[in-house]
Amino acid sequence: MPSQRGSERRRQRGVLLAGVAVLLLALVLAAVLASALTRGKEEARPEPLRWQGRGTTRNLREIVLGRCYGYLAERRAELGDKDCLKIWESLKDAFIHKNPCSATTEDYRPLMELASHPISCNKSLFWSKTNDLVHLYTKSSHRFLTLEDTFLGYMLNGISWCGDPSAPGINYESCPKWSECESNPGSVFWKMASKMFAEAACGVVQVMLNGSIETGAFRSSSIFGSIEILNLNPDKVSEIHIWVMHNIGGPQSESCSGYSIKKLKNILEERNFKITCEDNYRPVQLLQCVHNPDHPDCSLCTNSTEAP
Repeated sequence: MPSQRGSERRRQRGVLLAGVAVLLLALVLAAVLASALTRGKEEARPEPLRWQGRGTTRNLREIVLGRCYGYLAERRAELGDKDCLKIWESLKDAFIHKNPCSATTEDYRPLMELASHPISCNKSLFWSKTNDLVHLYTKSSHRFLTLEDTFLGYMLNGISWCGDPSAPGINYESCPKWSECESNPGSVFWKMASKMFAEAACGVVQVMLNGSIETGAFRSSSIFGSIEILNLNPDKVSEIHIWVMHNIGGPQSESCSGYSIKKLKNILEERNFKITCEDNYRPVQLLQCVHNPDHPDCSLCTNSTEAP
C-alpha cells in the first residue's frame, strides 16, 4: 500500500509539473506573439513626410501660450479679454494631422477672428529686407507697429509649424519651405496676416526699405510688394512715407531716385496715394549710429529728402 501511494503521488506530481510547463510555454508563446504584433504595428506606422525646411518648433504650445499671456499683460492690457487657450486650439486645429501642402485661408480664419484687434491710425509700419533694423526701431521708439508687433504677429514670429497625416499629427522633423509648395502653413498664415494688417492701416503709413541691396530696395515679389501695397485702402490711408535706409558704411545701391523706388511710386500713384520718400530717415539712422558711433557716416548723420 505505501508503494502504491508513493507511485500515485509521483504521477500526480508529474501531471502537475507537465501542466505548469505547458502553461509556461503558452505564456512564452503569447508574449512572443504580442511582441511580433507590436513590431508589426510599429513597422507599419508611416514615416512623417520629409521636407527641406525646419520642423515644428519644439514646445510650440508653451511658447504660443507664453507669448499670448505676456503680450496681454505687458503690451496691450486693453486686449485682456482675449482667450489664449482658444487661440492656441484654433492654431493647432488649422494644421494638425493635415498635409502641410494643403493649407487654406479657411483653416486660419478662426484664429484671425480670435486674435485680431484694431490698429491706431498713423501707427502702421511696413518693411522689406530691413527686419533687424525696423524692429530695433519699433522697440526703441514705440511710435509704430509692424505686423510682428501686433498681437497675432508677436505670438508666431520666428517659429515654425506644420502638420502630418501620420501620428502624432505634427511634424517636428521638417516642414515645407515656401519654395517647395505655395500652400504651406507658414506661407498661407503670413500672407493672410499681412493682408489683414494692410487692410487695417489708416492715416499716414510708413515703409522702411533696404537701399543697400544690389537687387533693388523694392521687389514686387515680396510680401510687401505682392500683398500689402495691394491691400492698402486709398480711402483710409492719407499718405505713404517711404524710408530708404542704407547700412552704415554702405553700400548705397539705391536711393529715392532709384529704379525700383520709381516702380513702387508708379504703383502707388496709380492707386491715388500721396507719397514722400526720404533717404536715411534721421531717427532710424541715429539708431544705426548708436551701434557705430565712430564711423565717418555717423559724424553728421546727414540725410536727404526727395519730393514725390
